[in-house]
Amino acid sequence: MPRGGLAVALGLLLVAGACKTAPPDPSPRGEVSRRVLDESLALGTEFLIHNQRPDGNFNYEYDWRARRQSRGDSQVRQAGAVWGLALLYHDQPSAPVGEALRSAERFFAEHSRVADDRRFIAYPGEPEGSTGTVALIALSLVDLLRAEGGEMPPEALATYREQLAQYLRFLLAARTKDGLFHASYELERGAPKGPPSPYFDGEALLALVKAAKYLERDDLWPAAIVSADQGWLVNVERARAEDNDSNITKGYYQWSSMAYFELATSEQPDMTRFGDRVLELADWMIDVHRTLQRTRNTAYAYEGIIHAYAIADARGDVARRDKYADVIQRGLTKLTSWQLGSSIGNGYVAQADASDLLARGGVQNHAKEAPLRIDVTQHQMHAVILARRYVYKDAGAPAPAPAGPQ
Repeated sequence: MPRGGLAVALGLLLVAGACKTAPPDPSPRGEVSRRVLDESLALGTEFLIHNQRPDGNFNYEYDWRARRQSRGDSQVRQAGAVWGLALLYHDQPSAPVGEALRSAERFFAEHSRVADDRRFIAYPGEPEGSTGTVALIALSLVDLLRAEGGEMPPEALATYREQLAQYLRFLLAARTKDGLFHASYELERGAPKGPPSPYFDGEALLALVKAAKYLERDDLWPAAIVSADQGWLVNVERARAEDNDSNITKGYYQWSSMAYFELATSEQPDMTRFGDRVLELADWMIDVHRTLQRTRNTAYAYEGIIHAYAIADARGDVARRDKYADVIQRGLTKLTSWQLGSSIGNGYVAQADASDLLARGGVQNHAKEAPLRIDVTQHQMHAVILARRYVYKDAGAPAPAPAGPQ
């Protein structure tokens, strides 16, 4: 059931009804601008809130043409949606988003266990845990505390801080001997197991780095930096030596780009290499992986490329900055045309029923495929937040430049 209480007044309507004729060519009717991104963010916020269930979890995937929920689920993508709410709340605090975020945090807290003062998640119906799930919930708590830590009631603040500390202890214990992260864990006592995953290596790294940087957890820096360097060696250098367009590097790409950006713009000494890596990864994503030629949703790519734009801009690297700006403009224009309710929506999404609140604001994974998955919208809304912060700053106060041209 959709959650009520969120009114985002945009003055937009979707073309009502589902057309029975062949869908028109899905070409965008306009281009991305600050106005279009503001609109997109409001729509995506509606989608996440209307697709939150009463228990705090989310509808995993909704087919707007069939008006049917998917039977599938993913604990990591569910946790990613929680982080998505936290990012929205940190960017633009509001009562509806804050309420939805706290409800989601309660769901995962209720489905977590503690052993040896380490908290881990036992997602309903799953035989084992995923390290990425813990990392993403830790990230959501970091950004919740960043958004309102100073205004939070003392009891709630203490609870969230303790939960986060326990999740972080779990992530530290899940590290392999060389500094990567076991991908899974058993549910009795949270014992880590299995080989690393490039996705979870990046997600766990980002959680450690953001907690260290924004919540004054200086004790986390040594482990985070070792993991950052080891992740580069294994998931980028070695992976690309075997296959230049490596799926391993693709999985690590946006998470490591975000973590390396945070390292490069921190006050830690000798972090210049991480800024270099953000730029190298962006060039790889554009020139080797060819994100603009991909036919499925690549919002994840812009979580990295926009950070590279910010680094290039701070360094005065005009050639790279302009290259990234062009890719961001073209890429986000295409992806925003796949969002239901967008004023630059393509002809396919324009067939959606405006009264269907479970669909409004969702982002498709393909120009002409109706299923709307929570993680696709979550990644794209993060890309929109970043684009508004660093690239399209012509509305409101401009965002500060990254701290130092690392």
